Amino acid sequence: MSAPTAVRGAVRASRQRFDQISLRGRIGVLAALVAGLMVVLVSVAAFVTVRVNIMDSLDSNLLQRAYAAAKSDLVDPQQLATLPPEAFGAGDIRLALVAANSTFISAEGQASAPPLGAREVAVAAGNEDYSVRTADLEDHPYRVVAVQAGHGQALVIAQRLDATQQVFTKLGVSLPIVGGVGVVLAAIAGVAVARAALRPVDRLTDAAERVAATGDMRPIPVDGTDELARLTHSFNEMLGALAASREQQRRLVADAGHELRTPLTSMRTNLELLAAASRPGAPALPESERLEILDDVAAQVAELSTLVGDLVELARDDAPAVVHEPVELTDVIERALERARRRAGDVEFVPTLVPWTLLGDATALERAVLNLLDNAAKWSPAGGKVRVQMRPIDDWSVVVEVADAGPGIAAEDLPHVFDRFYRAATSRTMPGSGLGLAIVRQVAVRHGGAVWAGRAPEGGALLALRLPGRSAHG
Repeated sequence: MSAPTAVRGAVRASRQRFDQISLRGRIGVLAALVAGLMVVLVSVAAFVTVRVNIMDSLDSNLLQRAYAAAKSDLVDPQQLATLPPEAFGAGDIRLALVAANSTFISAEGQASAPPLGAREVAVAAGNEDYSVRTADLEDHPYRVVAVQAGHGQALVIAQRLDATQQVFTKLGVSLPIVGGVGVVLAAIAGVAVARAALRPVDRLTDAAERVAATGDMRPIPVDGTDELARLTHSFNEMLGALAASREQQRRLVADAGHELRTPLTSMRTNLELLAAASRPGAPALPESERLEILDDVAAQVAELSTLVGDLVELARDDAPAVVHEPVELTDVIERALERARRRAGDVEFVPTLVPWTLLGDATALERAVLNLLDNAAKWSPAGGKVRVQMRPIDDWSVVVEVADAGPGIAAEDLPHVFDRFYRAATSRTMPGSGLGLAIVRQVAVRHGGAVWAGRAPEGGALLALRLPGRSAHG
């Protein structure tokens, strides 16, 4: 296995182990990592800042002493040789007078000479105004400064850095300890904050588990206005929509069962009557009655077929994908008119159509228009006319109006004619399932349109279907 592959495998395994940790644990780990990174950065910055400030202060102090000594009589070699380092206020000071030829004189002789090098000789030769550096002597670090002390010589002062190095060492030890404590506290605080912050998520989880286990769709109490509160609001809205969908399905099943019961009961009665008449020794049914019963059974089968087809249509999602393909609405209405004329008897349809194109489902649109036409034909008197008119409202929407000359719709029934299984009192003896106009509304909503009902100028009902789109010539 190559090294990159091994690295990728290790990273993938680490990621999988991290994903197995709880969300609270992950937040705590991330908080600890962030805190650790910040502690490292702050510790490094603090250490560097303190070290630079201490060294700057030490350099400034040594340079002040060196300049003060260079301006005094101490630069005389005879006097310098007889002065101890304590004369400069510290026992860890070493002092020397360096000449441009690299010779030097120091107090108490060679043994007390400071670290000397090219930098100090350069100052004595006048190539540099002063020098500052760190050097080791006898296994001890020294801070060495050199300033010009007359022509061709430089005064060198060196101070041991043992005490300063101890300060740096203590600082380097204490900062990581304090940082480690900070990382632990940050991890604990991260877990505590995560527990408090994720409490609404726990409520959402409990609610989802409750819905899955019991079907109880009570909303969750919401506190605050933050993102989690918005998530809870959205979850409550989802619960409300789910409850409404369940109630809608329940009503659909109940209403469908009620509508199916009547034709099934009638069909069973007729079939039992036919079966009883066919038994040996049973009185024979007159041919006219037998044909009437068979016609009744055929009509009930047709009614059941229509009802089942309508139920299948309504069982689809209420809001499937709207955009399918370009549809010429004029062609859709003409096909629906052909089908409606074949079963409308002597009712006449008078269309007024305009070119119109929209994106949608041609089959569903044809079904919706056909339902409007069938409804108008059912309520039209013998030899009546049904007006079918396309009327553009603006450049982006058109209304398809279907008006008949029948008795019209009562005012109290107008708001409900597009409801599922709704049938006005005057229509309960008429054939139909009460689903045709509900399908019209469903198709309209799926295509971004709307439906409404009113009274037509012809005196009957006016049913309108509004759809989006554009003129075919636009």
